Amino acid sequence: MITKEQLEDPWWRITSGALYKIIIKGDGDNDDGLVVPFIPNDVQLELIQSLWHRNVVLKARQRGITTLMAILWLDTALFSKDPIQCGIIAQDKDAVEIIFRYKVKFAYDHLPQFMRDSFPLVKDSAREVQFAHNLSSVRVGTSMRSSTLHRLHISEFGKICAKYPEKAAEVITGSIPAVPKSGILVIESTAEGQEGEFYKITKRSMDQRDTRHKLSVKDYRFHFYSWWDADEYELDPANVMVDDKYLKHFYETEAKIGHVLTERKRAWYVATCESDFSGDMWKMRQEYPSTPEEAFQISTDGKYFSEQMSNVRKTGRICAFIPVLPVPINTFWDIGKGDMTAIWFHQFGTLQHRFINYYENSGEDLITYVRYLQLMASERGYVYGKHYIPHESDHKRIGATPDTSKSIREMLEALCPGQRFEVVPRTTNKLSAIQSTRSAMSAAVFDEANCGQGIKRIDNYKKRWVTTTGSWANEPLHDENSHGADALLQWGQEVGAGNTFESGKSKTFDRSQHRTSWR
Repeated sequence: MITKEQLEDPWWRITSGALYKIIIKGDGDNDDGLVVPFIPNDVQLELIQSLWHRNVVLKARQRGITTLMAILWLDTALFSKDPIQCGIIAQDKDAVEIIFRYKVKFAYDHLPQFMRDSFPLVKDSAREVQFAHNLSSVRVGTSMRSSTLHRLHISEFGKICAKYPEKAAEVITGSIPAVPKSGILVIESTAEGQEGEFYKITKRSMDQRDTRHKLSVKDYRFHFYSWWDADEYELDPANVMVDDKYLKHFYETEAKIGHVLTERKRAWYVATCESDFSGDMWKMRQEYPSTPEEAFQISTDGKYFSEQMSNVRKTGRICAFIPVLPVPINTFWDIGKGDMTAIWFHQFGTLQHRFINYYENSGEDLITYVRYLQLMASERGYVYGKHYIPHESDHKRIGATPDTSKSIREMLEALCPGQRFEVVPRTTNKLSAIQSTRSAMSAAVFDEANCGQGIKRIDNYKKRWVTTTGSWANEPLHDENSHGADALLQWGQEVGAGNTFESGKSKTFDRSQHRTSWR
């Protein structure tokens, strides 16, 4: 018999298994879900005990975080003395329906009868339940704005950021600010590459953890749950072949985690990777990471330069430091209209296209970028050859005076007397510019220290995702990565057009001959 004292104890209500029921996957020949009492597993218990005001959870798949949040929010709404609003944000309408019907509503419908009698529903819709005794509610949706959301869980936020950036922006600007300082926010997901709001939030919380930063109520506490500490991720190794590719990965993983992976763990990992992801180790690392760092290794789905950048890395062409050669430095620009401008700094020498620096900024006028060129000339001794700028740089701007109607090229030439600016002709097919750049990448070398942000832009330059068809469009996504990639495309087009660039081999290079007054 359940006592009044037990019902007043939140820990007992959540952990006893006496109140809440859930559906779990069937085992063996039983494909139907099994109804079982909810008793938190080790991961769920750890998360309950370590919850902060704001939390970000990076995890392997199927660790039960959303199930836990559904139960916690339901329990909070049921037993709160005051009206309290609890919300769960899911990545799409199907996920909303599944979470609401099979986690929130199912748990309520299977409460002991006396509790349902004590806590009747005043609202019972397809996405929300509200209780008559205290007017508290639990709601599930793809986004939600409210005057106050006392409890909010965002499920698979990494996937929302990757596939539905407009929804992600709405969550950031509308839903998260609705959680007061006294509330609890839990953002949870598997990883989706090194971009988007989930990556930014997670990376910052990891950095704060590593530096032992004392968290404010607005800071996110970092939680990580891998695959290798999950009891259910094991398999009989008798019929599983573990080849050298996997053995190498396991040795590296064991060194990082300080833990030996059993044969059963290894067998499960190999079988899952081969059957679920066709042996794609990148996808496996993303969905079932061994470490937080591994989770954010780049997924190649929809990425334009994944194969080329993989080859660059395999052949050691991302170097810790690339010395500046005594040859001219060319720059390749993408000039944003009210947004980001990106510049690659390039030299051609020893049959290599050497990218020695990358710079980007946003919301600044041309003088900011000219000053950066000057700074590199004075501090690093850069001597410039040509500056390659996009085709629209030749467009005259309508203005009241000759000064305000100048093209971007004319303005840059006025700011940089003696410097040579060349407009790269407009391509009628951007995909051909991408292909030219792909081909040229076989001779590209990058300075890791000075081009780190630019390398990230190339890595993450991808196709646009079409939600209606659930597939990648054959055109680029315009996002924060496209500017750095578009600047590189200027170089790819020039290489494709046969530009051999000035290498300094035909005559002795004299820096003094290239100095101009603007420096």
